[in-house]
Order: sequence, then structure tokens, then C-alpha cells
Amino acid sequence: MTNTTAVSSDRRVLVLPLEPGLLCLRGLSPRRLRFEIEYGLERGTTANSFLFAAGTTLSGASAGTSVPPVLVHPPGASFAEPYRAALARLVPADAPLKVVVSHVNPNRVALLRQLAAEWPQLMLVASNAGAKLLSELWSQQKPAKPGASGEPAEPAPVIPPLPPIDVIRQEASRTLSHGHVLHLIPVPTPRWPGGLVAFEERSGLLMSGKFFAAHLCSETYAEANRSASEEDRRYFYDCLMAPMARQVETVVERFEQLDIRTIAPGHGPAISESWRSLLADYRRWGETNSRSSLSVALLFASAYGNTAAIADALAQGVARTGVRVESINCEFSPPEQLLAAIRSSDALLIGSPTLGGHAPTPIVSALGTVLAEGDRSKPVGVFGSFGWSGEALDLLESKLRDGGFSFAFEPIKVKFSPDAATIKTIEETGTALGRQLLSEQRRQQRRQAAGGLAESRSNPAVQALGRVVGSLCVLTTRKGEGQDSLSGALVASWVSQASFSPPGFTVAIAKDRAAASLLHTGDRCCLNVLAAGRETALMKQFLQPFAPGADRLAGLNLDTSPAGQPILPEALAWLEAEVSARMECGDHWLLYAQVQAGGVLDGDGTTAVHQRRSGANY
Repeated sequence: MTNTTAVSSDRRVLVLPLEPGLLCLRGLSPRRLRFEIEYGLERGTTANSFLFAAGTTLSGASAGTSVPPVLVHPPGASFAEPYRAALARLVPADAPLKVVVSHVNPNRVALLRQLAAEWPQLMLVASNAGAKLLSELWSQQKPAKPGASGEPAEPAPVIPPLPPIDVIRQEASRTLSHGHVLHLIPVPTPRWPGGLVAFEERSGLLMSGKFFAAHLCSETYAEANRSASEEDRRYFYDCLMAPMARQVETVVERFEQLDIRTIAPGHGPAISESWRSLLADYRRWGETNSRSSLSVALLFASAYGNTAAIADALAQGVARTGVRVESINCEFSPPEQLLAAIRSSDALLIGSPTLGGHAPTPIVSALGTVLAEGDRSKPVGVFGSFGWSGEALDLLESKLRDGGFSFAFEPIKVKFSPDAATIKTIEETGTALGRQLLSEQRRQQRRQAAGGLAESRSNPAVQALGRVVGSLCVLTTRKGEGQDSLSGALVASWVSQASFSPPGFTVAIAKDRAAASLLHTGDRCCLNVLAAGRETALMKQFLQPFAPGADRLAGLNLDTSPAGQPILPEALAWLEAEVSARMECGDHWLLYAQVQAGGVLDGDGTTAVHQRRSGANY
């Protein structure tokens, strides 16, 4: 039986019985919750938590002992209203309730405060780092945006006392009702230092929190097959896991020792049939990230999650170029790890919030280490968010400039939370840095080769590959509406018709192209086929360097396809299409798009083609 608690049109909670004494409370949101980069596919999300019923233990020395209900991994405050309503129907307000907290951030703490007010006998279960974060964040108030008079628009809410915390300093087990045994495993990472996963030993259910998650709204508890959510899980990995691949690999190794039968992450469908493949995917994706000889150290602290969101976007942009990112949370990383990253990285980015007009103490300490040990020949960058002032960012910038460091980009200063356009600009800033590092590496390699031809360029097979001819096109795309609308455009020459029924084409796009983030499965685009003899002006327009966040279509006279995609009137023909498959091919993504509309703009013209002498470049 499935019970549904519906409170609004876009937030609801399903109560799904999994087995006797165990329920899944599945929050559903068909819309993107926030503008953090991991929500970029805009497919909504689910928030999965698990409720073990109250009762008595069945075996062991404690057999017959009464145990309270145990709630594992509650969601953030975005689901507060429907979630509290669903939980109230299952657990009386006067009953004790234990809550296992998978990770700690201000959004999660906001819901925990509400639970503490409604269930006075609440007890929290957290890792050692999680308990520290809970203590620090419990009484903190996020800066409120002012009203017309300059005063806060709403009064600050009353905060209940911090409940007692069962601190899990190392792996531990807790015996529950109905024969369940909950094994708790701390899994600290730079992004989630308070990470704590739960494994129910009898059923083999791994409640993995952020690991293996995907932001995808689906009522179905488990995915139908491996490919059903593969792109979504890969996207989540690239956004949040790739910058800490070494730590993630350690966690995956620990998971492989468990007798898993189902993985149920904090977001997205559970994985019951292909979880072994998913573990292998995490390993493979991490190996791809670690192969790069170039690296960027990303040092940060984040009070309310906004600076961390900026760090995620920067990391995503850098990683698209193939440059490795090492993420370091200065509040929880040992000094030797920080020092090693500073000394070994090819660029250094440092981010901070402003708290009470100051930078957090761990950031000030990290800045001192950078000034003492950093290589002045390597670029640096400063980023962060603030409420009413940005003194912390001014401090970082002035100290680094006075210390003789060169900046890869102007400091990124975001008031409150970044929006979609800002996130995209930050991503492109990271990509520009990655390209800068790769360009410098290639210059050094050419100098070392004393002007000789690169082996790949002189390889006969690579020269032969260059004789494969493609149509010259401009691929345009637009996503979202109003002020949240994002657009992109790029020159594409690796294009081919791929199917008759339905009509479709393939196009290969380099991973570091800005438009690649707008071309996932389900996204729409327009392929503008260029005309021979008239391609020069359009090629010049779209091959010029663009600053991060620049609108590639600004100032152009455009027509619009039936689905709102940009058409270039100077093109020979256009095809509106929807991306239906996306495959990773080395340093490119190969997209298969099904044509939905199209037209020939010049019946007498011929298609412009791109002739190359080598398959080593465009």
C-alpha cells in the first residue's frame, strides 16, 4: 500500500512500505529546487528517507529491549511542510524519535529544528564532524534580505534547544525492531565532512546519502534498468564527486566490502539490479579524473552553502577541460593535506563567506599558508558569497595581490545565492582557467620538442582521419524562460545524419564547450547548416573568444523555431531537434538528436564543408 501526502502542486511525500517495520518517505519535486549546479538538468528531484518502526529487539543480549522509531536521512527544509505532515501520521508527537543525519548543512538544520520543536524527545545521530557542524549551525540564522525600511522583512524564528546527539566516532551498529540491525559508517569528504551512511544488515539496504545520487523526479522507488538514470548519476558525479575523487574512491572501496542487495541514495531512484555496475562506474569515472597531469586546488569554507555552490560550479568548469580538481574544505582538512595541495597544484582557488565582517578562521589560516608556501608563478583566484558586505573577499584579494600572485580571473563576489545565469558564468570561468593551463602546458611541450611535429599529427592514421569531411554548422540552443533563460551556440563540423525513421543526426561536441551543459537528454537545439561561400561571417562570429557568461547570440538577427530555438536567417537550412541520447567519447560528447521540424532557407545553395589535413585538431 502507498500513502500519499499532498500539500502543494509541486511538493509531496510518498510513504512506501519496503518490508515489515521499514518505510521509505519519498519527497517529490518535479521542479528544480535551487540554482546549485547539480540541479542543472532541471528534472526535479526526490528526497529519500527511511523510517524504522518502534518496537522491541528480537535477538542478542539486548533482546526484548524497547527501541524508538529511527528516521534515517531526513530531507532539507524544501520539503518541510509535506514531510512533517507525513511523519506526524506515523510517529506521535509525544513519542521519542531518533534521527540519523547523513550530512549537515543549513537547509538540513532548518528542518531538524522544526522536527525538534514538534517532537520534544528527539535525539540526533551524527558523525563526529557532523555533531560539530550541528552545534555550530543550530543557532545560526541565515542573513535575511531587508524589507523596504531596511529592517529584516520577517522576524527571526524561535529556535528550540539542540537535541542530544549520539556521536558516531567510528563504525558502529544499533539493534532496532523487527530484527533490523543498522550499521553506521562515517564517510567524511571535503564537500560533506559530516557524511554518515547507514547499512541495514538483514535486508542489505545501503542508505548512501549523497553517494550514487541523481536529481530526478520519479515516483518509482527503484530504477527499471541501468541506463534509466545513468546520465543523471554521471552528471551528479561530475558536479559534486569528481573534485574529491580520491576520498570518494576510499568510500567506494568500503562499500564493496558490504553485503549489499540494494542501494538507496538520498536523491533519485534506488538501485537494486545494477548496483555492482554503479560501483564500477564510480571507479572508472574517478580514474578518468585522476589521469590528468595538471591540477587545480580548490580551497573553501562555506557557512550557508552558497560559497560551496560557487566552488562546485568552478570545479565543474575546470573539470570539463580534463584538468583535475582537488577540493579541500579548510574547516576539516589536516594542515599537511592543505600544504601538499598548495605545493603540487598548477593553480590555486580560495573561497570564503563573510561572517560578521570577517573571513572564517580556517580560511585566514589557509591564506597564511598560501602566502608562505605558494608559487607566485602559478595563477590564483578568489571567490565567495556575502550578505551585506564582502570584507573576507577583499582581504583575500588584497593579501594575494600584495603577495605578488597573479590572478586567473577577477574575484567572484556573489551576494546571497547565485542564480542560474551566475552559475553558468562561474562554470565558464573555470573552463577558461582550465584552457589557460592546458595552453601553457602545450607551449612548454612545443619548446621541449624544439619545433618538431607532434607524433600524433604526423601519424598516417591521424592524417587519414582528417580526410573525413563534415558539414559546417552552427548549433544553437535555448533553455528556460524569462530571466532564467540560458542560451548557447557553437560551430559544429563533426555532424552526420544518423537515422531515417525517426529522422535524426549525430553531432560531437568537445566537453569544454559552454553549450555542452545545455545539451543533455531531453534538451532541444537547432542545427543551422551553413551555405558554401557565405559561411565566413558566421564562422567569425562564433569562433571568436567569448568572455565567461557572454551571450553568444547577442546582437544577432534571429528567427525562432516552433519550439523556441534560435535560427540563423543566413543559414542554408535548419533542423530543430531534441537530444535523445548522449554518449561519452574521449574528450567529446556524442549527441543523437531526433528532428522535430526544419526548413531549407536557400534552395539553390550548397552545404559548406570543412576540409582538414589532420585528425588531431579541427
